[in-house]
Amino acid sequence: MKTICLYFQVHQPLRLRKYRFFNMGKDHNYLDDLTNQSIMQKVARLCYLPMNSLLLNLIKEHKGAFKVSFSITGTAIDQFREYAPEVLESFKELAKTGCVEFLAETYSHSLASLADKDEFVREVKAHTALIKKEFGQKPTAFRNTELIYSDQIGQMVAEMGFKTMLAEGARHVMGWKSPDYVYANAIDQKLRLLLRNYKLSDDIAFRFSNQGWSEYPLTTDKYVDWLKGENGEVLNLFMDYETFGEHQWAETGIFDFMRALPAAALASGELEFGTVSETAAKYQPVAVLYCPHAMSWADEERDVTAWLGNELQNEAFAKLYAQKDKVRALKNADYEAVWNFLQTSDHFYYMATKWFSDGDVHSYFNPYDSAYEAFINYMNVLSDFINELDKATAAKKASRKKANA
Repeated sequence: MKTICLYFQVHQPLRLRKYRFFNMGKDHNYLDDLTNQSIMQKVARLCYLPMNSLLLNLIKEHKGAFKVSFSITGTAIDQFREYAPEVLESFKELAKTGCVEFLAETYSHSLASLADKDEFVREVKAHTALIKKEFGQKPTAFRNTELIYSDQIGQMVAEMGFKTMLAEGARHVMGWKSPDYVYANAIDQKLRLLLRNYKLSDDIAFRFSNQGWSEYPLTTDKYVDWLKGENGEVLNLFMDYETFGEHQWAETGIFDFMRALPAAALASGELEFGTVSETAAKYQPVAVLYCPHAMSWADEERDVTAWLGNELQNEAFAKLYAQKDKVRALKNADYEAVWNFLQTSDHFYYMATKWFSDGDVHSYFNPYDSAYEAFINYMNVLSDFINELDKATAAKKASRKKANA
């Protein structure tokens, strides 16, 4: 009996407004509220609400035999509250079934694990508290932003008390090994790893509606045959939740495919469903996974160059994290809020210049015409934020000096 582990990533960034040089020093409203509201409500209508309803019905229909896992970023939950509260309620309904696990990740979908351990831990703790508050679960499994993983990142995650972490089954890391088993972190072997089967995941996420694909159309029976044919113990199908109804429109038959999948898989007698934590606990790790350099689930390279692969991205990234100590010292909620949304990885993704085979993916909901435009807009916002941060820091020092005089 092989275990299917279905995991969905839910994220929407807070997009920046067009912020010109002459706005600096005068206007400190950085977010494009109308665009953020419009996109959230559109994706709620096309994906979140119909898919949550479908999953709830499938869980009830199969009486606990069908299970899924989610990670939902803090920025997405914040926008649910503001723009689509019915979506948050529908996720809470799923949580009540006992068949849905919610994983921890970084609150703002940030790259903090690549920049600063203290900031990474702070974000994860904030997100864990949010998941406990909204869904009544204290996460024991972790999914880093964009499945970014290395031996050292895994060690940090284990130190925070997590038992399981997700990662990409990247070919350059796996070599001859299969992603269809449980593995262990190379530094702290108590941390279990579930690795994405990228071929089977991307058959749904990217190839499902591609009429030029040799396997088109993908039927449920064909897909279940592929699952049964895999040699291993676990089948980790990890994908963006927006696959359903947004990336793959309803007209493609994606909802019908998903509606039929659990019954077909369970009827085979060879497949079962498990949450991330259940799946990791059921099987013993077959080996240690060695990954000294950070990998991710992005682009063909499966590394971090989608966010930190050119000079624009690296300059913006370094300048942002150079402000951490000032933000922490201020202890001001308004500055903390801006600091959080400026860390969101999407801002750096928009600056990518890797437009070849992965161009379509980089263009999803991208508000900019070029990487340079994305960089200039971000740096204008960041520069104004730094100026305000420096003013507030100076004012706090002056106030403290006056009080001590």
